[in-house]
Amino acid sequence: MQREIISPANLLDKDGRLSQHGYSTQAVLTYNRDGIKAPPWRIKEWDFYQVSNDDYCLQLTIGHVSYAGSITVTFFEYETGLRYDASTMLALPFNRLRMPPSAEQGDLAFQRKGMSMQFEHVNGGRRLRCKTTGGKTPPMDIDIQLSQPDRTSIVMATPFDEHPTFFYYNHKINCMPAAGVVRIGETEYRFEPESAFGLLDWGRGVWPFRHDWYWGSGSKMIEGKRFGFNIGYGFGNTSAATENMLFYDGTAHKLGHVYFNLEEDGYMSKKVFTSDDERFEMEFTPVYDRYTETKLLFVDNSCHQLFGWFNGKAVLDDGRVIEVKDMMAFAEHAANNW
Repeated sequence: MQREIISPANLLDKDGRLSQHGYSTQAVLTYNRDGIKAPPWRIKEWDFYQVSNDDYCLQLTIGHVSYAGSITVTFFEYETGLRYDASTMLALPFNRLRMPPSAEQGDLAFQRKGMSMQFEHVNGGRRLRCKTTGGKTPPMDIDIQLSQPDRTSIVMATPFDEHPTFFYYNHKINCMPAAGVVRIGETEYRFEPESAFGLLDWGRGVWPFRHDWYWGSGSKMIEGKRFGFNIGYGFGNTSAATENMLFYDGTAHKLGHVYFNLEEDGYMSKKVFTSDDERFEMEFTPVYDRYTETKLLFVDNSCHQLFGWFNGKAVLDDGRVIEVKDMMAFAEHAANNW
């Protein structure tokens, strides 16, 4: 079953439960944080941007799990494994970061000695800026412009079985052409819109303490058109709808369940992705494992984010087959205690 949400409403009803379950291709429901009926330490909110091409990747995060927060910038090369990280950890931030209630409007900024980060909506797109000084990583100076040619995306309103007031409201946007520069010390890396794309993962919710998820995403120009995909599961009870979606030339194409097992035979072994509707059939050859661990207060999270080459086929709603060849994208497995 794939239930599409089409009626505007508040995300949460008077009892703090999701007013509707399912997916949409634009934000139809309004995140009303004051409607949450759950302990404040269970609230989790983040804005995560990724900008990547076939050679390297930039990631920027501002987020919190109420009793702990993180402002993080990471840059890495797939083939060499060269990686730079800078972060600021926050104890007991709760709502002090003032996360925007929408992925489509509202700017977000953080500034502290040694790090500043801004996410802004400008000129029908987004501007991402970050500067770091000091620490073990050379100074970083980042300025990226993301264009957003259309508003097609995947938005999920998903409950958790653990408690009726637990939920995940998630907005993911693929296929945003990226232009800009990352300066790390004396080295400069450039992103060009013909070969680089931005991704936004905007999440708000009340989560159980222990949780695993699987997520994959990618964007690429194929035959002169923007193509992308979002696949995943483990983000709650997805009986109303999955978050699996294809994007082609600004149009969304809904998928059913997509199956993958990243742990089988080791994370860096070749993987196979299949969907129950036979519309997403891919081989995945990992080349880089961006492994992370986060331990702060009650938080104990780990994630294998595997970057590599996707090859196979994707079938649009009208039956057209998109042949995917050497598409650099990622798939990840996260284990969270938070």
